[in-house]
Amino acid sequence: MRLSQEFQRVFGATPDTESSAPGRVNLLGEHTDYNDGYVLPTAIPQRTWVALRANGGTEHVVHALSLSQTSRFSRAQPPVERFATYVFGCFETLRDWGADIPYCDVLVDSDVPIGVGLSSSAALEVATLRAARDLLSLHALDDVTIAQLAQRAEIEFAGVRCGIMDQMASSLADTGRMLFLDTRTLDRALLPLPAQARILVLDSGVSRSLTDTAYNQRRAECEEAARLLDVRALRDVTELGMLDALPELLRRRARHVVTENMRVLQARGSDDSASVSAEEFGRLMNASHDSLRDDFEVSVRELDILVALLQAHESVYGARLTGAGFGGACVALCRDDPTLIAQDILPDYNRDGRQGRVLVPASAHVLSATCR
Repeated sequence: MRLSQEFQRVFGATPDTESSAPGRVNLLGEHTDYNDGYVLPTAIPQRTWVALRANGGTEHVVHALSLSQTSRFSRAQPPVERFATYVFGCFETLRDWGADIPYCDVLVDSDVPIGVGLSSSAALEVATLRAARDLLSLHALDDVTIAQLAQRAEIEFAGVRCGIMDQMASSLADTGRMLFLDTRTLDRALLPLPAQARILVLDSGVSRSLTDTAYNQRRAECEEAARLLDVRALRDVTELGMLDALPELLRRRARHVVTENMRVLQARGSDDSASVSAEEFGRLMNASHDSLRDDFEVSVRELDILVALLQAHESVYGARLTGAGFGGACVALCRDDPTLIAQDILPDYNRDGRQGRVLVPASAHVLSATCR
């Protein structure tokens, strides 16, 4: 109801359709998706909402409520505003898919945190494509295709050479289960979280942008390692000994990907009815962070401090950075109320002027002000 009212306020009309999609947090499987590997994300409560209507004009008009920004663009004159680039990319990839997209008024609202590794861009892309599907009654556009088009939009129009994980998680995952995904075959299963475990996500306060060179550089390093090993992707490395032929830097990059795939497969368990124990899952998360820090070198000092505080807490099974790294958030698997754990952790973390805050559970955002 609020989105429709805001649409009326901004555009002076009611929307033809509304849709939404969640952000995600990745529990295990970092930097494996663009190496054709395995991932274990889950959706978070925060979502992005998109309302739109065909406006009968000669340009798209996109207004982002949370940014208080409006962008006007056409096919011939793409947008310059970053947030609108994702919408433009979705419309263009959908047009290539075969849909005749009219010019639209689009309203975007979101409470998915930006720049912390929770896939705010994927949530915007999936919500936009869902809204367009509803507007045009595109019954053949299933949720997997939506994820694939969203990935194309991010790569071709936002300039981030991402894998498919974020978009698949936003399109297919829910908040109560993990999405096990083979990013090569797209085979997938929704699995229960480890028994007696709850999720805590904390923002380190260090923002990052994936359009910076480091993310694409890591991908290029992985591709070079695969080329030297004469495999299609690092997912095809079956033994760590195969990595001995690589130069030292590429060996460490590849070792992270290979061992991270092993950790995801171990965390999945033997069938789709249950994953491993929370204790074992936590140990795998701790090992993942060590690998991301030492072999893949995508952590930063603040993330390491925050993760160490979480790992030392008696009610935390394990913790690691989540997302691409270079700043952003960390995720912990907890035995007790995550809000109470955050109350223990954040005062220590923020003592030296850092700006850590709770992201999940979403209801605990108030701690951001009280734990500094």
